[in-house]
Amino acid sequence: MSDPISLPLADLHAELGGKMVPFAGYSMPVQYPAGVMSEHLHVRDKAGLFDVSHMGQVVLRGDGAARALEGLLPVNVVGLAEGRQRYGLLMLPDGGVADDLMFANRGDHLLLVVNGAMKHADMEILRAGLPGLSVEMLDGRALLALQGPLAETVLEAMVPGVAAMKFMDVRSFDWNGADLWISRSGYTGEDGYEISVPVAQAEAFARALLASDDVMPIGLGARDSLRLEAGMPLYGQDLTADISPVEADLGWAIQKIRRTGGDRAGGFPGADRVLAELDNGPKRRRVGLLPEGRAPMRMGVMLYGSDTATAPIGTVTSGGFGPSVGAPIAMGYVPDGTVTGTVLYGDVRGKRLPVTVTDLPFHQPRYKR
Repeated sequence: MSDPISLPLADLHAELGGKMVPFAGYSMPVQYPAGVMSEHLHVRDKAGLFDVSHMGQVVLRGDGAARALEGLLPVNVVGLAEGRQRYGLLMLPDGGVADDLMFANRGDHLLLVVNGAMKHADMEILRAGLPGLSVEMLDGRALLALQGPLAETVLEAMVPGVAAMKFMDVRSFDWNGADLWISRSGYTGEDGYEISVPVAQAEAFARALLASDDVMPIGLGARDSLRLEAGMPLYGQDLTADISPVEADLGWAIQKIRRTGGDRAGGFPGADRVLAELDNGPKRRRVGLLPEGRAPMRMGVMLYGSDTATAPIGTVTSGGFGPSVGAPIAMGYVPDGTVTGTVLYGDVRGKRLPVTVTDLPFHQPRYKR
């Protein structure tokens, strides 16, 4: 196994006291001296800066790029207006998901942001499925996320004009000669921005943001608890090659035009399964789970219909403590139709502990619409 790759801001993370761990093939900060709980709550209250440069930034160019990409995703790519971004799912032939991603219409090209652990596999799928198009993964740009209710105030002071952006807008800005590609989005359930910045200027830009008393560096630990509270799936846990978008409760991301009866229904890998599940329901579905007591239920805990049942009916895919909720929270898969309030039992080290099915999210997102 090769050594983890260093992020462009590795020296800054070391200076800030970041505890580095291997993640998605990279050496990344899991937390800083303040600790995961403080970092999480700071993002909910003020603003946090995340280094997500491990993620893949992919540019698609060529005639008919939107129409071609639509052949790989079950979403409306053709109808995405210039200057806008949308959540998408890269599909596999059996209806499972190869990766979830964001794609933006930047006028003369489409920009995709894909998960770091999956980016090389994604490139193979994209290049095979988009013949005739230029498919380029950028290696000269870092990616930062500024998240939290004060993100707008902090970034507007540095980059005038970002405050006018709405959720899922994308625009380019200049900062001291650096070409910034900014989207108003993120994966925390808070308002905020993701900022693609040339590597040469990334450290200076990050330091300028951190100079604000309202901004704290945030690691992977708080990123995970923030997205869990917001009910957002993590690829590799809550979303995998075996799980369909409908099972993952991501049907909202499949627009009417791509569904049965729509003008551009189907035509993507796994369409037969996905459209059938949209019309008739899947066998299982991702839900929120509230364990009783203070002990978290983590990924891999099996779920049972009673405290004496021998056959599991579901499984936990993500779990931990929700600092904003003040209690353990989890997500997992249970039979479709299991109603909110149903009490199941998770097997934690041989003990059957009660857990209640609940609606997602645990923390209501606060985006600027």
